[in-house]
Amino acid sequence: MSLLPVTRADHEIILNAVPEGARVLDVGCGDGDLLARLKKERRAIVRGMELSQSGVNACVAKGLSVVQGDADFDLALYPDNSFDIVVLSRTIQATRRPEMVLRQMRRIGAKAVVSLPNFGFWQVRLSLLLTGRMPVTQGLPDSWHETENLHLCTLLDFDDLAKANGFTLESVTRIAAGKASAPSVRTTRLLNWLSEEAVFVLKRIAADRP
Repeated sequence: MSLLPVTRADHEIILNAVPEGARVLDVGCGDGDLLARLKKERRAIVRGMELSQSGVNACVAKGLSVVQGDADFDLALYPDNSFDIVVLSRTIQATRRPEMVLRQMRRIGAKAVVSLPNFGFWQVRLSLLLTGRMPVTQGLPDSWHETENLHLCTLLDFDDLAKANGFTLESVTRIAAGKASAPSVRTTRLLNWLSEEAVFVLKRIAADRP
C-alpha cells in the first residue's frame, strides 16, 4: 500500500500567498516539492537555490530550474528586483548571517515569504524551564548537537529584525500541531506563545531604497 505524501502546513500558506503567474525564487528549496506545486498550481515562473547536491539533483529530475548555492553568499549574484516574491521556508535559522540574507531578499524581491520554527512556543519554554536542557519538540526535532539551526529566535525577534531591515508585515500565520490558524496583521505576545512555527509575508517598504 502506497503512503500519501505529507503536506506541510507552511507550504499551503506560501502557496496562498503567491499570486498567479508571479516570478518566484525559493531559497533553500530542498527537493523542489514547493517549487513544483507553485509552478503547477499557481503557474508561477519559478527558480530555486539549494545548497545540497542531492536536493539540486531531485529538483532537476522534476524539470525545475535550480542552481546550487549558499544563501549567505550567492543571493548577491541576483540583480535588483529580479523576482516578485522570494521564499525562505524553514531555512533562515540555518543561515550564518540571517540579517544579510533578509537584506538580499529585500533587494531582489518586492515581497518575502519566510517560515521558521518559533523558540518562543509555550512547549519550548516549559521544556527548558522544567528540564534545564535544550528542548526537542515536533518543530525542533533534533538535539542541540545535531541540529543545523544556528540562529533560533522567537516570532517577536524575527518581526523586529524584518522591520529593522526595510520590511513591513503584511501577515503572519500561526502553525501548531501541523495546523494553520487564520493570518494576523500583528505579531502579538499571544501569537508568539501559541505558535510552534509561523509564516511571515513581508512587503518591502517602497519609499526606502534597497
